[in-house]
Amino acid sequence: MLRIHYIKHVMTESDNNLTAPFWMTFILKFAGIYNLCWGAWVVLFPLSSLKLCGYHLPPTYPELWQCIGMIVGVYGIGYWLAASDPYRHWPIVLVGLLGKIFGPIGFILAWMNGSLPLSAGIVNIFNDLIWLVPFIIILWRALRHEQIQHSESKDLLSFQDALKTFKSQQGQTLADLSQQQRTMLVFLRHSGCTFCREALAEIAQHRPEIEKNGTQIAFVHMDTEEHGRQLFERYLLSDLPRFSDPEEKLYRAANIGLGRWYQLLSCQVFWKGFQSAILKRHGFSRIRSNVFRMPGTILIENGQIVKRYDPQDASDHPDYCSFG
Repeated sequence: MLRIHYIKHVMTESDNNLTAPFWMTFILKFAGIYNLCWGAWVVLFPLSSLKLCGYHLPPTYPELWQCIGMIVGVYGIGYWLAASDPYRHWPIVLVGLLGKIFGPIGFILAWMNGSLPLSAGIVNIFNDLIWLVPFIIILWRALRHEQIQHSESKDLLSFQDALKTFKSQQGQTLADLSQQQRTMLVFLRHSGCTFCREALAEIAQHRPEIEKNGTQIAFVHMDTEEHGRQLFERYLLSDLPRFSDPEEKLYRAANIGLGRWYQLLSCQVFWKGFQSAILKRHGFSRIRSNVFRMPGTILIENGQIVKRYDPQDASDHPDYCSFG
């Protein structure tokens, strides 16, 4: 008798606020005011601002510096407008973030070439660097919010209903499979993720041992059936039951949640991603589905979950041989 082992997944969509927190509005409004003030100062008093930055005076073309001030001021208007709904107006934040990344890079190159004095970098500190972290967080949360909205806009199924609703490429439901044989259901990350490919390669390698234990292997993926077929053929797993779930209904029914930033972007995840993609040659490809959705593995018997594995991060997965 298998021991029932259920760990409630800590990452579900319901624990996320659907409205942007106040601090995002405050940051964007403050950025708007700052940009407008800095832009006005440069446009109205170009010589004083140039002197503060250590440029040689008098400049040959002060109008070019004033033009930069005008551009920065226009960004300020954009930030103020984006503050009304940071999640909706994330493209404005993205454009601003790109400027705050490329601006310091351009300054460093110019300073190394001797074109600009080191003192000119003070502009990059206050115009760019201090805004990087909050802008990155706003973009991250905005993209995550968009994915949550996308998934929550679909009807939510109970797990029992999902078992009876979803059919594999062979026409079998999960309820049918689990009645016939103990089924290890592997929920994959998006097909462009190297960890998705690594999981498929590992399961293909250990398939005989898993099936020798009397366990049926099945997969859930977020691609269309056509794209899914191509992926599984690559790993010689196309004969196994697979369930296409682009709307992520089955993922949510099984409580396979969305990852936090530390589950997707930690140093450990990047290192394991490098090992998987480069050293193990699993590679990665185009993103077609939800990059935030975590993987997961459950064991189903007679329509009931008797065991589950909720990974600590995107790179984590169980020992498939012992799990089934």
